[in-house]
Amino acid sequence: MAKKKNITASNIISFYMDYVLEHNQQPKSVYAFSKENNFEEAKFYEHFGNFEAIEKGIFKAFYQNTITTLHASEDYQNFEPRNKLLSFYFTFFENLTANRSYVIYALNQHKNKLKNYVVLKDLKSHFTHYISELGIELIETKQEQIDKLQQKSLKESAWMQLLLTIKFWMDDTSPSFEKTDIFIEKSVNTSFDVLDIAPIKSLIDFGKFIYKEKFQMNS
Repeated sequence: MAKKKNITASNIISFYMDYVLEHNQQPKSVYAFSKENNFEEAKFYEHFGNFEAIEKGIFKAFYQNTITTLHASEDYQNFEPRNKLLSFYFTFFENLTANRSYVIYALNQHKNKLKNYVVLKDLKSHFTHYISELGIELIETKQEQIDKLQQKSLKESAWMQLLLTIKFWMDDTSPSFEKTDIFIEKSVNTSFDVLDIAPIKSLIDFGKFIYKEKFQMNS
């Protein structure tokens, strides 16, 4: 039988996911994996360096599919950061749910804590960049180091929130994972309520007004 020639990264990802779910382990070698799926071994290396790269690529693909779906929505483009992030979460977890068996397998292969999962490295890089591009308003201190620290803290806390949501989803046994939907809505809304700087800005403006008025009265 002639070898398959037009092998894409998506093809290899599909072959890999099917294999590990059927055998509950990684293929023994790239050679054996390629032979079983009837394509040249060299085609594998055109897209991935090893099986670990595929695993990271799968979670990156979940992210990219989510972003593609969101950007296709005109409503999403007009959302405020809070609703954009909510939309991201709901769409991202739809992607995870559609591939739940693989996600559970992949994450349960690691005995270390969720935050240390190597397979989530690319996902973290893309997600934290997404957070930085959302336009979430923080207090400007005019101090570069402090402002950078605020941005870093925002990205890290958002990443930890996503990890906690993944862990909750993995343990969720409710119909249609409805408890995860509730968790997403409450956690995202709570985080934005905590970040809401409008009351703080008002307090600062009020303080400036009082100071100015007091200064003028004493002049």
